[in-house]
Amino acid sequence: MKNQSQIRNLLGRRELLKNGVAGLGLGALGMGQSALATAAQAVAAQAEADGKILVIMELSGGNDGLNTVVPYADDAYYQKRPNIGIAKDKLRIIDDHFGFNPGMAGFERLYKDGKMAIVHGCGYEDPSYSHFTSMAYWHTAAPNSGEEYGWVGRLADSMEPTAPSNYLVNIAARQSLAVRSQRHVPVVFDSPDNFLREQFHEQKDVMARVADVGDIENPSRRFLLDIAKSANNASELVREAWDNYESPVDYGLANGLDLPKVAALLDAGMPTKLYYVAYRNNAFDTHVFQNNLHQRLLTYTSDAVSGFMQDLERIGRADDVVLMVFSEFGRRVPENVSLGTDHGAANAMFVVGKQVNGGHYGDIPSLTKLAEGDNLAYTTDFRKVYQTIIQGWLGHQNAEQLLGDDFGAFNMFS
Repeated sequence: MKNQSQIRNLLGRRELLKNGVAGLGLGALGMGQSALATAAQAVAAQAEADGKILVIMELSGGNDGLNTVVPYADDAYYQKRPNIGIAKDKLRIIDDHFGFNPGMAGFERLYKDGKMAIVHGCGYEDPSYSHFTSMAYWHTAAPNSGEEYGWVGRLADSMEPTAPSNYLVNIAARQSLAVRSQRHVPVVFDSPDNFLREQFHEQKDVMARVADVGDIENPSRRFLLDIAKSANNASELVREAWDNYESPVDYGLANGLDLPKVAALLDAGMPTKLYYVAYRNNAFDTHVFQNNLHQRLLTYTSDAVSGFMQDLERIGRADDVVLMVFSEFGRRVPENVSLGTDHGAANAMFVVGKQVNGGHYGDIPSLTKLAEGDNLAYTTDFRKVYQTIIQGWLGHQNAEQLLGDDFGAFNMFS
């Protein structure tokens, strides 16, 4: 049972995060321990009732799906990759056709526990092999269109048109196109400790105060004041959550790839529904001497995702969260002369969570009937996975309008 001080801290922190205010003067309310306990329980119940949360992880650079989920039972895999093909006895076997890369102990556990869906052959018509262009297509869910807003931003606008504060969080050095929204202002930060508005030291006290000047007829001025207030509140909330976050969970050797920061905000009761993180800097662009580097990257990713799922169990949020993992394209089927792989097309996606019906989804692409450029022919439009999550997980029935068409959906969630 929490003591009075612990309950006061929990309630104050959760209310601060939920309402975007400076906290509650609980001492002035004269609340006893039982009243505080009741209030804390009400806050926890409200957090549970607030609904489901989506976390999206981007593997930038074009992850090699064939050396991630290896089709060891297909002889064509070893024929096309005589040097970088991974031998069956080194794989983490998950069934009679596929095995995970040797570095993916975390993914193996999640899959065998029934908490991971592998979606095969994800891509789109007339693929681009440019990192920038293809990533923009995945970010907007609108290939070859020039769409202005990201699919996650459009989703936020559709789910919550009133655009409440802190609904959308992007952990990155700069905002992703995926979260660009017409109405919402995403919370974008990299290091929680340094999440402060840029300013001169002499401006600090003035910038920290955003006066409530009442009704303002000028909409531009009102908008700017609202943005300034939201920025101040968001930075305070994130720092507060991170300062109070302690976890015994091992996220691996890459600092959890920002997933511990997501866990901290979830634990603190941040009212965010959509989170976006990335393995940055084109890390998966493995053109040369791929295998050792690729295994290391996959180990970091697998450990981080597995740790995140363990942390969700620890904080009691495992039933609330689903994580989707994607990359902007796969790699070509044959290895290149540099013992790496070049930019390709279709790839695997992963959907992870306690409420996921684990297993394989989508048709497995042929390794012998290749598309132009020795590429896997896509068998699943990647927007079908988006639609599956929008409808099946988030329960939002506006997916067709958001994505521009009806791409269908998998029966993926409990």
